Amino acid sequence: MEQLVKELEAKMAEFAKNANDQVEKGNKAAGTRARKASLEIEKLMKQFRKESIACAK
Repeated sequence: MEQLVKELEAKMAEFAKNANDQVEKGNKAAGTRARKASLEIEKLMKQFRKESIACAK
């Protein structure tokens, strides 16, 4: 679970950097990278939810 949280933090930082580059600099490639990171974050969040529920039981 700890590894999952660290991976989520890294992906969120990657997303934030690329999203800011798209918004501030108009960098289209950064927008593509941000969208890709958001899909990966979604998968990790679902995994986190499953593991969190399992730990709570």
